[in-house]
Amino acid sequence: MIEILPKFIKNSLNQNDNKDNLIEVIMDLGRRPEARFPDGPIYLSNKVINWIDLDQCIKGVGNFTEENRAGIERTLHRISCVRNREGNIVGLTCRVGRAVFGTINIIKDLLENNGSILLLGKPGVGKTTAIREIARVLADEMEKRVIIIDTSNEIAGDGDIPHRSIGKARRMQVSQPEFQYKVMIEAVENHMPEVIIIDEIGTEQETFAARTISERGVQLIGTAHGNYLESLIRNPSLSDLVGGIQYVTLGDEEAKRRGTQKSIIERKATPAFKVAVEIHERYSWVVHENIADSVDQILQGLNPITQIRSFYGSEKTIIKKFQSSNYAEQYYKESQTNDRLANYDKLSTMLPFNSYASHLKEPKVKSKIGLQKNVCSLYTFGLSYQYMEKLFGKFEIPIELTRSLGQANTILGLRAQIKNNKKILYIAKNQDKKVFTVGNNSLNEILRTLNFILQFYSYDTIQYDTYSESKYEDQLEVQEEVRIAIEKIVIPTKNIVELLPRTSIMRNIQYQLISKYALKAKLVGKEPNKRIRIYPNCTK
Repeated sequence: MIEILPKFIKNSLNQNDNKDNLIEVIMDLGRRPEARFPDGPIYLSNKVINWIDLDQCIKGVGNFTEENRAGIERTLHRISCVRNREGNIVGLTCRVGRAVFGTINIIKDLLENNGSILLLGKPGVGKTTAIREIARVLADEMEKRVIIIDTSNEIAGDGDIPHRSIGKARRMQVSQPEFQYKVMIEAVENHMPEVIIIDEIGTEQETFAARTISERGVQLIGTAHGNYLESLIRNPSLSDLVGGIQYVTLGDEEAKRRGTQKSIIERKATPAFKVAVEIHERYSWVVHENIADSVDQILQGLNPITQIRSFYGSEKTIIKKFQSSNYAEQYYKESQTNDRLANYDKLSTMLPFNSYASHLKEPKVKSKIGLQKNVCSLYTFGLSYQYMEKLFGKFEIPIELTRSLGQANTILGLRAQIKNNKKILYIAKNQDKKVFTVGNNSLNEILRTLNFILQFYSYDTIQYDTYSESKYEDQLEVQEEVRIAIEKIVIPTKNIVELLPRTSIMRNIQYQLISKYALKAKLVGKEPNKRIRIYPNCTK
C-alpha cells in the first residue's frame, strides 16, 4: 500500500519505527497527510495534499464501487474515497489490511460445535480480521466447505484471485451492495456449502436471508455493527438476527403468577445465530454462549451471564464469567455494580392499606443507614410501602426501608407472591440477598417476622404486645370482620368460619357481637395466633 502513496509520504512512513503498527493513512485535499497508529495519529509532512497527489494514488488502485471503496489487487488493503458534490475525489482513507493468524484460538471451541456465530463490535475493532481467520480455520483445519460472501472485497482482497489468507475457502463477489442478500441465497442453492461467512449484515433483506440460510441447516458466521447484544435487540433492522421482539398481553392470572405487568416484551422466534461474540478490545472478547437465553434475560430486565475471554501474546486464554450490563467495564474494573436493578422496583405489587394503618403515627425522621456489614436494608415485595413506613416509625425499628431492590440486602414479601416470582428469586440468589416471607399481611405476622430479621442482624427486638392491646387497634374493623363473616358466609352457606387472630380485648368485642346473632363460637389456637371459630346453627 505504501508504494501507491506520494513519494514524500512514502519516505516519511519508511523512516517511522512504528510503521508495522500502521492502521491507516488519511489524505484530504488542502490538508497535511496523517497517519493513524494504535497510540494516536501523527502528521507525516508539513506539505498539504493537492490534486496531483490524489491522482497518483487513484491510479494505483482498482475502480471505486458505489460504496466508494477500492482495493489493491491480491492484497487486503482498502482504499476509500470522499467525493464532493460534482463527484470528484477530494479525500482518501488508505486502510491497512492484515491477515493475523491465531487470533481466533480464543473461540475455536465454539467453531468446533458447529453453531452459528455473530460477531459484534464498533468499526475498526477487528471483526473482519477475525472472520478472515475463521474462514481459513474452517476450510483448512476443519476441512469444511466454506463460501465467503465478499460484498466489498474486504475479506479476500481485491481482484479475481482471493488472498491466500482465507485458505481453501471460496469467495463469491457481489456486483452491488444491495444485491448481497441475493448472493447469500444463491450460494446455498448452487454450491452446497457447510459454512457461509458474511461481513456486515446491515439491512432487513440481509437479515431475512441470514434467517433463511440458518433454517436450511447451514452454519453462519457473520458480523454486525453494535457494541452490545442489547443494541442489536433495539435495532429494528437487525433484531430478527437474535429472534426479534414482540409485545404480548397476558391474562390477569398469568400476569399475577409471573409477577409482571400485563403487557410485556418477549422474543418472537428462534435466533438465526446460536452464539454472539462482542469484540470490545482486540484481546478481550465477550461471549454469549446461548443468544436465546441472553435475549430472554435482557427482555425480562435481567443481566445475562456472559464469558469474558482474554489472551495476551502466547499465554493461554483466560475465561471469566460475569453478570453485568457493561461487560467490558466489568472486566477491567472487576466491579459488581448492577445498573439495571433500579428497574426491578416496578415489580412490586402493593396491596391496599389495611384500615388500621391510618391510626399509626407518622414515622419519626431517622438518619439514613448506609449499606455496610451487619446493617439491614429492607425491600418489601407485595406489602404496602406506605404502611410499612408508618409501622417502622411507630416502633422505631432500626432497619432502613428502601424502594430500590438494588440498594437492599434483605427482601420481605408475601410468601405466595415470592414463591411464584422467578425474577425476585433469581436476583436474590445471584446478588446474595436474604429473603424472608410472611403468610399474610396481618400486623402480628409482619411484626413477628421483623423480630426474626432483627435477631438475624443482632438488633434488639421490639415489644409489640402492649401495642396490640392499645387504643390504636380499630374496634370498627374488628366488628366489621365479624359482621361480614356471619352475614356473607356463616348464615347463607352454613359453613364454619375462623376469624383473624386478635388480642384478648378485641376477641371480647367479637364474642359480644357473635352472641347477638345467636351463634356459637369457640376459641382456637395459641398465642399469638388465638382466634375465634364461628359455627352455624345447624352444626353441633
